[in-house]
Amino acid sequence: MPATPLYKRVLLKASGEALMGNQGFGIDVAVADRIASDIAEARAMGVEVGVVVGGGNIFRGVAVASKGGDRVTGDHMGMLATIINALALATSLRKLDVDTVVLSAIAMPEICESFSQRATLYHLSLGRVVIFAGGTGNPFFTTDSAAALRAAEMGAEAIFKGTQVDGIYTADPKKDPNAVRFDRLTHSEVLKQGLAVMDVAAVALARENSIPIIVFSIHEKGGFAEILTGGGRATIVTDN
Repeated sequence: MPATPLYKRVLLKASGEALMGNQGFGIDVAVADRIASDIAEARAMGVEVGVVVGGGNIFRGVAVASKGGDRVTGDHMGMLATIINALALATSLRKLDVDTVVLSAIAMPEICESFSQRATLYHLSLGRVVIFAGGTGNPFFTTDSAAALRAAEMGAEAIFKGTQVDGIYTADPKKDPNAVRFDRLTHSEVLKQGLAVMDVAAVALARENSIPIIVFSIHEKGGFAEILTGGGRATIVTDN
């Protein structure tokens, strides 16, 4: 395995559920600390890292809509959940002395900085980990779409999607023992086969901007850095 990373600038997408650990709700600080240590390891290798974290461990906007509530209000509540998670992950990174900034798509100057591409590139140039909070700032868009959008804006060379399993399968391997794992796919194959790794808008945006998507298990300690250097188990989505 090569000692140097394959990418210089990446975006890590972590689900809110990943922060729950074995809890049924909220944030397991030990898990947040472990994910932070993986990011710190990547940063120590010289990789510039942006992070988008979901909010499903706290709130899902679609849950409101499914019970007859207003989807826009529900999505705004979900955005607030992502900001809570971003602040938690930033705290874990700062405990490791990793310079970190949270940029929110929703202006909250008392809590964190507001997102702009200019601010993003400035903070990355100073070696900081940038955590993008608040999704895209718009309802009806998932944090997967936010990840693809921020990856394009920051000039990321790849999107690393940290999931519950070690790649993309034909079905959920935890539910279907016959699920088949893919080593490599194109963006178009993911869309055509309806593989539920990221939503359609996110995959299409990544395809349009020629950004590979690398799907790996967020639960393997050190897995992020290992895959960054060409090792580990992952599914690579690329048209190249």
